[in-house]
Amino acid sequence: MRTQLTFLPQKVLPIVKWAGGKRQIIDKLMKKKPKEFSVYFEPFLGGGALLIELYNRGMLKKAVVSDINFDLINLYIVIKTCPEEIIYHIKNMEFKNNSEDYYRARDYYNSIQGIDINSIKEENIIKAALLLYLNRHCYNGLYRVNNKGEFNVPFGSYKNPKLPSREEIFAFSEMLQNIEILHMDFEEAVKNADSFDFVYFDPPYMPISKTAYFTDYTVAGFTEEDQIRLKNVCDILTQKGCYVMVSNSDSEFIRNLYKDYNIETIESRRSINSSAEKRRGHSELIITNY
Repeated sequence: MRTQLTFLPQKVLPIVKWAGGKRQIIDKLMKKKPKEFSVYFEPFLGGGALLIELYNRGMLKKAVVSDINFDLINLYIVIKTCPEEIIYHIKNMEFKNNSEDYYRARDYYNSIQGIDINSIKEENIIKAALLLYLNRHCYNGLYRVNNKGEFNVPFGSYKNPKLPSREEIFAFSEMLQNIEILHMDFEEAVKNADSFDFVYFDPPYMPISKTAYFTDYTVAGFTEEDQIRLKNVCDILTQKGCYVMVSNSDSEFIRNLYKDYNIETIESRRSINSSAEKRRGHSELIITNY
């Protein structure tokens, strides 16, 4: 189903809005990256802000990316392998910018089950197009599921949300051609990382209060034990000679966990809080082993 690419803008733009994405701190991440590296690994891909920035600056030789979110990975594989087909579905989508259409689209999206990312078919493409529609029309670009694994983010009520253009889809597809896309746990996704490879971890952040949890990205969530397991993976990669960078919240737990690493505090703006006042002036950490 591979479609020949016909037009490419010079700069790749993110395809999805992603709560917790790194576009607002991308300059700080770029300053902290290693000067030179071999393969780039990103096992919590999300919107892929750092991946895109490295590509746009010509710094990406080879990359391996992954995410535990199956439907997000399906979207990226569909864009990589058949951009023309997903553009067709976007252009011919019947759903408009109103709550009735949004909830119909959400129900349709949740009804598509059992797709296989190793064999892209029409259902994969339809679900990928629906994800783009939901992502651009839902509240704050959130991805949240209930205990049945159903996407349940409410309608966002934006005035003029726009789906990605043909040029944006093709540019993103071209970027993905030399990138290996995986769907697996972060520990498995980086097993082949070796000396001088650069591994960037952007996990679901450790909550800084008991009411701050937002781990419903998958049914399983991301627990304190997962944070500890991630630190152990960082230790293993350090022993192998990899460059490791981690983003996380500025919490006592995370500071203690990475006390033997280099820790830098940065100011950021959290876009997922419903209160505009609470989205300001939060600090987070950039952690490196170099």
